[in-house]
Amino acid sequence: MMEFLNYVLNGVLIGQLYALLALGFVVIYRASKVFNFAQGELMLVGAFTVWTLTMASGLPTVVALPLAFVAALAYGVIIERLFFSRLIGESVFSMVMVTIGLVILIRGLILVIWGPMDRQFPALLPAAPIIVGDLILPTSLTIGAVLTVVLAAGLWWFFNRSRFGLTLTAVAEDPATAISLGISVKRATTLAWMMGAAISTLGAIVYLNGRSLTLVSAEIGLAALPVALFAGLESIFGLLLAGAVMGILQSLVSAYVDSAVGGSASTIVPYVFMLFMLFVRPTGLFGWRAIERV
Repeated sequence: MMEFLNYVLNGVLIGQLYALLALGFVVIYRASKVFNFAQGELMLVGAFTVWTLTMASGLPTVVALPLAFVAALAYGVIIERLFFSRLIGESVFSMVMVTIGLVILIRGLILVIWGPMDRQFPALLPAAPIIVGDLILPTSLTIGAVLTVVLAAGLWWFFNRSRFGLTLTAVAEDPATAISLGISVKRATTLAWMMGAAISTLGAIVYLNGRSLTLVSAEIGLAALPVALFAGLESIFGLLLAGAVMGILQSLVSAYVDSAVGGSASTIVPYVFMLFMLFVRPTGLFGWRAIERV
């Protein structure tokens, strides 16, 4: 029984990591209606920036981390101004294709700047696990889960209670009307991309803590995609529940099914569940339903 509980709790923590990365999807979508397939690549460039400032440059952590987040904000500004400021009012298909192109571009730039070699990501969070009786919990994931809950609460307040957050949502719903009311659509979408890039960098610190940093690391962004769709692309707190459910399922399949089938069935659990949810409820558990008069 205790072994099962360990699997469940570790699954919840892994799920909150997915939820943290999925927050980047939701923030960008709620503010600009852009579904960003390059979220994993944003995390990757943030991770390489952290590695450069801490390991390559040798800066103290208290200096390197703030600089890394400032750099992430700058990445968000650059991406929005170069690729999306000209697409305001264009079709969703056009924006999605741009984000797919962004995946290829960012990976190419990483290869040019940092090369293809594996690197050791700095252990910025404690490596020793938290042991409570027979329960063993990874410290980095536990800290990440707490950060995810705090960040989700802050973003919920921002989008639902603050004037500027409500403005961002209005801009995403109807850019033309927002412009006619004197609202700066470019400023709103720029802020969304800045927040998305900063969240991705935070996710990189939690996920890669003391691990190997490679191009393959970006796949965690794709694994977080089903969590965003499961919760609904407009829901913030829904991500916490969706992440927990997905993480528990993946953990239990990894523990009890992978050994039986001699494979990695757990890796496809998020995508199978995503397909199921798209068939049953395309808007997700907490997504907004669009009602149109015909």
